[in-house]
Amino acid sequence: MILDIDALNKVADTLAEGGVIAYPTEAVWGLGCDPWNEQAVSRLLNIKARPVEKGMILVGVSEEQFEPLLAPLTTEEREKLSSSWPGPVTWIVPDPKGWAPKWVRGRFDSAAIRVSDHPVIRYLCASLGKPMVSTSANLAGKAPLVSQQRVEETFLGSIDGIAKGETGARISPSEVRDLKTNKVFREG
Repeated sequence: MILDIDALNKVADTLAEGGVIAYPTEAVWGLGCDPWNEQAVSRLLNIKARPVEKGMILVGVSEEQFEPLLAPLTTEEREKLSSSWPGPVTWIVPDPKGWAPKWVRGRFDSAAIRVSDHPVIRYLCASLGKPMVSTSANLAGKAPLVSQQRVEETFLGSIDGIAKGETGARISPSEVRDLKTNKVFREG
């Protein structure tokens, strides 16, 4: 995939300034924002009509972006994460100190995190210098959108930018698995 760096830099600036953006992921289109900007997260939740209690995924470019969460893990747990990243596996990891903001964690004392292998996501997270929120581009209860055209039709006027690109070859969103129990919450 050839990236339009100038266009991506504009979207990255929008993200850094507190905007809500849409971008392609490994399988579907996503909506994202700076997870530590409560106003941006609140806007994103309102756009999707998603309750804050459900929590949201954080996606990053590297394990280092999640180091505060990963530092307390055992060697075996770290190896489990490393063996699946970068890639389409989201792990639920304990967050007893509240590194991820409560408006991202929802009702949980854990955080859902993923290191993506999608070039657009990797570029945006590298530019932001930290993970970003990653939630399917859809209205609550509806199917995730799989084309930029549908994202524009559904969210134009509600979001602040679109990172153009193609979704990956996957047909379903990332697998979601609990690091401690290995329980699968969503098949990938």
